[in-house]
Amino acid sequence: MTDALLALRPWEEPEITSWRRLPMNAVDRRSGALPLDGDWRFQLLPAPDAPVGGAWSSSYVPGAWTMQDTDDRPQYTNVRMPYTEYPPQSPAANPTGLYEREVDVPVAWAGQRVVLQVGAAESVLLVHVDGRPVGVSKDSHLAAEFDLSRVVRPGQRATVRLTVVKWSDASHIEDQDQWWHGGITRSVLLYATDPLHLADVTVRARAAGEVRVDCRVRDTGGALPAGWYVSGELDGRPLVQDEEFDRAGAEDERVSDFLGEARILATVPDVRPWTAETPELYDLTVRLHRPDGAVADTSRHRVGFRDVEIAGRDLLINGERVYIRGVNRHDFHPLTGRTVSCDDMRADLVLLKRFGFNAIRTSHYPNDPALYDLADELGFYVVDEADIEAHDHAHEIADDPRYLNAFVDRVSRMVLRDKNHPSVIVWSLGNESDYGANHDAAAGWVRRHDPTRPVQYEGAAKLDWAATDDASDIACPMYAPIEDCVAHALSGRQTRPLIQCEYSHAMGNSNGTLADHWAAIESTPGLQGGFIWEFWDHGILQRVSDGRPAGRAGAGLYADGVAAPGHRWAYGGDFGEAVHDGAFVADGVVFPDRTPKPALYEHREIAAPVRIECLRHEGIVLGNHQHFRGLDWLAGEWELSLADGRTLTAPAELPDLSPGETAAVPLPFALPRDGGEAWLTLRVTTAGDEPWAPRGTEICVPQVRLRGPAAREVVAVDRRVEVDGDGLLVHPLLASAPTLSLWRAPTDNDELGGIAPRWRAWGLDALVRKPVSVRCDGARVTAVAEYAGRVGVVRHVQVFTPVEGGLRVEESAELPEEFDDVARVGSVFETVAGLDLLEWFGQGPWESYPDRSTGAPVGHHRLAVDELFTPYLRPQESGGRHGVRRFTLSASGATGLAVELDEPRQVSVTRHRDADLTAAAHHDELVPRAGCVVHIDAAHRGVGTASCGPDTSPAYRIPPGVHRWSWTLSVL
Repeated sequence: MTDALLALRPWEEPEITSWRRLPMNAVDRRSGALPLDGDWRFQLLPAPDAPVGGAWSSSYVPGAWTMQDTDDRPQYTNVRMPYTEYPPQSPAANPTGLYEREVDVPVAWAGQRVVLQVGAAESVLLVHVDGRPVGVSKDSHLAAEFDLSRVVRPGQRATVRLTVVKWSDASHIEDQDQWWHGGITRSVLLYATDPLHLADVTVRARAAGEVRVDCRVRDTGGALPAGWYVSGELDGRPLVQDEEFDRAGAEDERVSDFLGEARILATVPDVRPWTAETPELYDLTVRLHRPDGAVADTSRHRVGFRDVEIAGRDLLINGERVYIRGVNRHDFHPLTGRTVSCDDMRADLVLLKRFGFNAIRTSHYPNDPALYDLADELGFYVVDEADIEAHDHAHEIADDPRYLNAFVDRVSRMVLRDKNHPSVIVWSLGNESDYGANHDAAAGWVRRHDPTRPVQYEGAAKLDWAATDDASDIACPMYAPIEDCVAHALSGRQTRPLIQCEYSHAMGNSNGTLADHWAAIESTPGLQGGFIWEFWDHGILQRVSDGRPAGRAGAGLYADGVAAPGHRWAYGGDFGEAVHDGAFVADGVVFPDRTPKPALYEHREIAAPVRIECLRHEGIVLGNHQHFRGLDWLAGEWELSLADGRTLTAPAELPDLSPGETAAVPLPFALPRDGGEAWLTLRVTTAGDEPWAPRGTEICVPQVRLRGPAAREVVAVDRRVEVDGDGLLVHPLLASAPTLSLWRAPTDNDELGGIAPRWRAWGLDALVRKPVSVRCDGARVTAVAEYAGRVGVVRHVQVFTPVEGGLRVEESAELPEEFDDVARVGSVFETVAGLDLLEWFGQGPWESYPDRSTGAPVGHHRLAVDELFTPYLRPQESGGRHGVRRFTLSASGATGLAVELDEPRQVSVTRHRDADLTAAAHHDELVPRAGCVVHIDAAHRGVGTASCGPDTSPAYRIPPGVHRWSWTLSVL
């Protein structure tokens, strides 16, 4: 295959960003378009200049060929490129897809301008029609449009060929932390316009009600006809062209024969401003008229009236400082890779709204256009990010003049596409590409073209958070320790808002100290929030039998975060790729099927719109923690949980509070004199249907303790305790006796943060128990043992005392100085088979850990044992419940065991030993045990976020020294 386009070798020419591609614009062209999605003829060549002539198969558009049973499969890398060639070169083995189909051009389009739109192609697109070259485009995440008027004839059939080259000079600036794919990943369509058409429409609507619509007009037939004009309509209100603007243009000689400019200017009385809490939208229609009044072109928009500005250290929306409770989001689907439907995106945003998020960073490229429509409608603040990440070669490319055009092209086209969305409040120049002249050039273009929004870029701001002469209006570091952020905010040097573009890395069992992070943000002026990394675990559904992606046929083969038998969630290396970065792609707050991870409940409570502020005498204080909305959209129910097992409920009437206000309300219950520990919970739900939540959807569960635990009397009895010759407890419901545990199956944070290697070096994963002594003192038995690692010895003492109703176990463990910061200190035992139901009084019902427990309210909870385990993509420590006071494990016939703890402890009950989890790479490798593996921890290390970011804080680490705990075991 040789022609002029291939002769240019545009895949290795960074200066060539496009050829004959139409300028990007914000004109809506969906109405009347001819969709070209579906099956296309397809060939996958080994290189772009390889000869064509093999057999044709078919490939579905939109979709990545890497997800459609070709031999070119997905590959995951984070920082490093998947090949060794330096920029701007690409490898000789360069998969190239040929897509071809016939298109019947409607006869009604005679005399019209005919345009082909390709929604996205990764990474270089070459277009031919009937064998004639039409154009070239780069940028894998923005649409490319081409004027076909000269190469097609209405009423006739044309053959469209789209050639997609996978690797290119552009790949070096698309080096994002995600799967590499190849193909056409967004929709393809054909549309027609009058030769006289709207070339672009820019809408600026202020919170005070001022709306300005700037129109650019062209005529492909030649000069613009004299007398053309524009008109508009906003929610039925007619809008007319601004004559003052026309006169000023004529006087300044800005009027040309080939490019027309017109403006509509109006003020809307009593406007309802747009915010993420109150996403009020107005329907705008813009019409272009010929001199005789006939409508030549029309564009429709959804307009939100809002202001964005920076005042000192604060980012303001409509004059109000708002907290940015954000998440980073990729376009991702476990069956289709990059291709996401509008329903998929709505489900993403609905879930985020329900868990308290109000902002999205489109990491690390402009997302599918439908996402912005949904963000406008549902209410999200969007940081729109350009498709620029040169991670592996960042320093070289940031100042490379060969890539200057690509930087400005990608940033400017994003702005031109998305500028009319009220949800977009900040433009981002890209991600992890160092900082150089290319960024400054792109920032200069944006600031000139759109002065209504700030610009951010982490690579510029991280050099000096107090600088003001770089390419970022916002200090947006990633994974900065919260202590550093607070210190900066208090230093007197801060000059701009500090909103972390990435923080709290959600890989595996993670997001520790999230509540502490937000406590610091909310108490420190100058700190305004950030974006959790990230939304998705990018696990691809894979057939275990042949190692290929399940593709579209895999629909329905997963649920609740778990792949069906014969399938698994694949991560880096699972498709046979030699260069990969493993499970680092699985770092989201949801599983690949959008099932929430436990960390989402933590965020929901931290972002709660209603909070119980404090206890005062006989009442409590409720607060409205929203920025713009009252509490009338919410309903509530009081719940009183008593340690004796009782739960009382009563309806709650929420006070009429404006944003930021608080009010004292009386206790809804007369607190019983008996019952021990008492917790008051307010279950807050939607009072009516919201666009993102039906009536009755739980929004938050703020809680306050009304009374502490009562003293418990344990009465010893004269009854025999059975232990074996090594001092290990013998009990009819235990398959293995309680022994000391200092190890946990390492989390991703433990492994990548360097903590687990240290534990292995100490030998915590293979402690050897040596009995020292067994002593009987009446009915009481004291067993002493030493647990030896590769370094250090732990002395463990267990005292077994028969008591009324059961057996009291008192334990101590003396950790040597070498064992500073272990995984846990506690007991582990296994039960006999058949105990399948866990009931407990403590925090729940979802998984929680010492540094991630705010979202798990204290109460009475009940779950099947098989539902307690959290299926993180790489098996690891999971399923723990923090603050457990007591629990029972029972069979269907109510037989079982009960455990009463001396104080709230960390407890886990699963079907897997730590060794089982440590040895497995995927969940299909795990074989559940018949009995239960039970951990009771005197102390458990926090989970932190050390896989990429700060480790847990010292308060959640375990020091050496003596640790004591006790518990009572009884038979139900």
